[in-house]
Amino acid sequence: MKRSERYEAVLRHFAEVSPHVTTELEFGSVFQLLVATVLSAQCTDKRVNQVTPELFRHYPDAAAMAEADPEDVLSFISSISYPNSKAKHPRELSVAIQEKFGGKVPSALDESHPVCRVWGARPPTCCLPLPFQRLQCPSTPCLSCEHRMGLVPKSAATPLAVERCLTKNIPEALLADAHHWLLLHGRYVCTSRKPHCENCPFKGSAPKSWISRAISHQRRSACLLFNNRKFVAWV
Repeated sequence: MKRSERYEAVLRHFAEVSPHVTTELEFGSVFQLLVATVLSAQCTDKRVNQVTPELFRHYPDAAAMAEADPEDVLSFISSISYPNSKAKHPRELSVAIQEKFGGKVPSALDESHPVCRVWGARPPTCCLPLPFQRLQCPSTPCLSCEHRMGLVPKSAATPLAVERCLTKNIPEALLADAHHWLLLHGRYVCTSRKPHCENCPFKGSAPKSWISRAISHQRRSACLLFNNRKFVAWV
């Protein structure tokens, strides 16, 4: 199957089974979505949703968050991954929004914007497409998913390379939905550590080399779990 045909099949399937896809993060405004997305890096949406209600109750918008003490933010987000590092980002992000955009999240972002430079990451890894309407490359666990599905070549070894390949092959009108489709597929089916290949709707069209690799990893992980009594994550 040609890669273009694979894209058509994958997008058609997702559009049929999940036409109204959206983020699992809970938020009350575009600003809150942006902050929640920053906090969700290397963390589950479920965990982030457990801490953001209280955080947003105290700091509901950019104006309030710009005055926040990172130590106070840390007290609200201490249960998520990398809390010490993330505690400073909401305030720095809010200060940039206040100073550069009058307190409103801009409708479009790129790496030149101060909002994106705040935490030293490109927008594909830290912003969701709901307010920005562009493809945001899913986080690291999903990169193996896109390779296994045959959507990107093996040479696409970085998030930026994967994003460029995806944006080249996915129609612009579907970019926002494609972000969530791929993210959720990687989160619940094509998982990084132990992919559920038996439940994958694309197992018949995915490249055999990647399917074999995923199955091999499943067996290897089980062996490591049995012999060493601990799980070694798939990278």
